[in-house]
Amino acid sequence: MVGTFYSKPNPESPAFVNVGDSVNAETTICIIEAMKVFNEIPAGVSGKVVAVLVDNEEPVEFGKRLFKIDTSQ
Repeated sequence: MVGTFYSKPNPESPAFVNVGDSVNAETTICIIEAMKVFNEIPAGVSGKVVAVLVDNEEPVEFGKRLFKIDTSQ
């Protein structure tokens, strides 16, 4: 296990992004916690979120796909 996926900044907050949201390369889409360090992850591309592929608080590893983003928008 490399880290833990968090879809929102804290339990009371809404998710960073949802299916149907538009994002740009700088949009924070999730947090990955690794060794007690919380890393904000930017989208890296512009487009529309078409799928979230992991559940909140799910363990993730290097190379794991987290989102599908349609960049043709």
